[in-house]
Amino acid sequence: MAIAALIIAGESAFLLPFVLARVFRPTLLDVFEITNLQLGAAYSVYGVVAVAAYFFGGLLADRFPARAMLTVALAFTAAGGLVMMTLPSPSTLALLYGYWAISTIALFWAPLIRATREWGLNFSQSRAFGLLEGGRGALSAVLASIMVVLFAALLPEESESASLAQRMESLRLIILLLTATTGGAALLIFLALPARKARREEAMSISGAAQVFAMPSVWLQAAIILCAYVSFKAIDDFSLYANQVIGLNEVDAARIGVASLWIRPFAAIGVCYLAERIGAPIMTIACFTLLAAGSFTLAAEALGDGMAWALVLTIVVSGIGIFGLRGLYFAIMQDGKIPLEHTGSAVGLASVVGYAPDIFMGPLMGYLLDEWPGATGHGYVFQIVAWFAMLGLIASYIFARVAGRIGPQAR
Repeated sequence: MAIAALIIAGESAFLLPFVLARVFRPTLLDVFEITNLQLGAAYSVYGVVAVAAYFFGGLLADRFPARAMLTVALAFTAAGGLVMMTLPSPSTLALLYGYWAISTIALFWAPLIRATREWGLNFSQSRAFGLLEGGRGALSAVLASIMVVLFAALLPEESESASLAQRMESLRLIILLLTATTGGAALLIFLALPARKARREEAMSISGAAQVFAMPSVWLQAAIILCAYVSFKAIDDFSLYANQVIGLNEVDAARIGVASLWIRPFAAIGVCYLAERIGAPIMTIACFTLLAAGSFTLAAEALGDGMAWALVLTIVVSGIGIFGLRGLYFAIMQDGKIPLEHTGSAVGLASVVGYAPDIFMGPLMGYLLDEWPGATGHGYVFQIVAWFAMLGLIASYIFARVAGRIGPQAR
């Protein structure tokens, strides 16, 4: 029950801020009457607020019970969905994303990771984080599939003929569904997650944080998360790529976006299953290799009109790397010998660096896609992803050596 509740909560918190736009990006841009750059600016506000929120939330996670923090965070996030249903202006949307950064990061992220690590003490860290990421992926894919079916059912049979008003009302109903799901997750966490009473020595400690900051493994982990998260942000472009480069309509483009989400549970669980046997650092290297291969393919602008299956195959290769990394990059904390009592501080530091793409990837992608419409802009986006994948490959190799997984001291 505990890991199931963490899985549901872990994905529900990000349905409104990110999954909605990931699946329905073309429709959302039209209905909200905003550009890619304006949506990217809202993501950037989220990222700027999150920089402080990650570290502060890490300290809170080492002090307060996860159940209380996660319940409050999910309730606050759901409340933001009611604002989004009003189809706010670009400036209000940016403020809403700043609010979501507080609810999903300062109050939510580090407690989620700490609670998962504690659960994994009875099994393995790779299994715990693989189940968390894989379960989140399965939930996201199921909900996204339901959203696409519901969205298509609410539109005329020929979706291209749907009026703006029809698409607006359909999108509002999707937002309401996600809001209700997030609120339900808050109740589930409160009922299913065991309470943890923080010990006195777990109070917020600057000295404990300083101890974590001095560990090379924490900084290498932060670099790995940074490079992996750049690729994760880029999956927001999959449905728009299918629409603008491959020539699919909005519903079929949304289906491509959903197909990419279905890779997530199988990749995360499968990769972490292998990591239990050959080591999480080694599998991290393998995932970055796959990610680099898929990203360079998309960057080469080799795909064009009607090549839907080629796009799907490339997305599968990239997706195994992307989602496998998401299951691994907190599982390697054990290999990095990070003390359990300072998990929150370590997560806070690694996340400040690692999730920096929340600040720059949204505006950068928006600028490239607006300035160079079509295949050229999408090619530039995936060039960036490919080079970050190469940097991640280097960082993961160094981490594996520091952890003793490869090299003279390999065990």
